[in-house]
Amino acid sequence: MRTILLAVFSLAAILTVSSESLQAAEGLKVGAKAPEFSMKGSDGKTYKLSDMKGKPVVVAWYPKAFTGGCTIECKNFQEKGEVLKKLGIAYFTASVDTAEQNEKFAKSLNCEYPILSDPDKSVATAYGVLNSQRGMAQRWTFYIDKDGVVREIDKKVNTKTAAEDVAATVEKLGLTK
Repeated sequence: MRTILLAVFSLAAILTVSSESLQAAEGLKVGAKAPEFSMKGSDGKTYKLSDMKGKPVVVAWYPKAFTGGCTIECKNFQEKGEVLKKLGIAYFTASVDTAEQNEKFAKSLNCEYPILSDPDKSVATAYGVLNSQRGMAQRWTFYIDKDGVVREIDKKVNTKTAAEDVAATVEKLGLTK
């Protein structure tokens, strides 16, 4: 009897994990309402999606501050910031690092745009970007229109041209002013 119960509990655990993995793998879809977020920026301000209603928003998630690809990507956003500002969008990079870590990271890159922090991983989970095995976000970029609808999700980000690619996608989607 004990063996049967153990087998049933093991099977239930496997099914639960598989169901959670499937749900996370499916993630947020284009056309869905973007989940509300409230994240602290590297500039000390708190940013909420609902406060940006009426303005397109781009959130570029990256795995970890002070790592090679993430440094290249965030530096590219800093270097191409003027191009993005002219588009009339709110744009951010974001990770599950602490606010303190992202503040140091932003200062090291002289970032003029806010890097958002989600240390409790709730927003990353809501957006489906959390890689639970690694405990960090996937490198995905979300394009949200002025009504809060996800219009595009880029899951193949090129860190070296991330900002230029964002500008091109924003224009292609008609999200500019």
